[in-house]
Amino acid sequence: MLSDILLINEKHRKAAEAIAERVLLEKEAKEETVPGYRFIVAISGESGAGKSELSHSLAQVLKKEGVRVKILHTDNYYTVEPLQRRAFREKNNFENIGPQEYDRFQLLRNIDDFRAGRAADMPCIDIITEKVDRLITDFSDIDLLIVDGLYAIATEGIDLGIYIELTYHQTKTNQLVRGKERGDEHRWKVLEKEHRSARKLRRLANTFVDREYNVLFCD
Repeated sequence: MLSDILLINEKHRKAAEAIAERVLLEKEAKEETVPGYRFIVAISGESGAGKSELSHSLAQVLKKEGVRVKILHTDNYYTVEPLQRRAFREKNNFENIGPQEYDRFQLLRNIDDFRAGRAADMPCIDIITEKVDRLITDFSDIDLLIVDGLYAIATEGIDLGIYIELTYHQTKTNQLVRGKERGDEHRWKVLEKEHRSARKLRRLANTFVDREYNVLFCD
């Protein structure tokens, strides 16, 4: 997303370094059987947990290893634009909140664009204007895709699924600092709904980042 605020610190960098080691090993193993294999990492967690910070940190670590990385933020794929989303959610009594809010077809098309190494027309939300811009990305020389978002680990065909264990109760300060939405009753209702939806998808992950940002790998 354009104009997003990142609060990167040492814990994000250390977690990224640990994750990068596994990514490089698994990517190399895949390429032994499928030359030129295009690897996908998904990072999920609740709002304020540090998904964007971890994604950016991981991309920077991998870049130093010679891996060309692109980050795809699933928040760009909402079917309802930011300026209309608040009223839409209230009109539907917050019942629509969950993975169904995203344009999965557009998301999967762009992931297919990455796998095929072609140019992609992608949505990109500008946080300042709250409008959806269009971004043209050439995936031809991109080696690895990081998909981040609340429900990113539910994306089909990912190679490594990461879930950050922090809940919105533990990251309320981050919510207010980042200022993406007003910190009022509406926002807390949305976060509670997102909490329930995100926790249901936790089982799809094979890598976990705990509250202290320690990384736990599961087979």
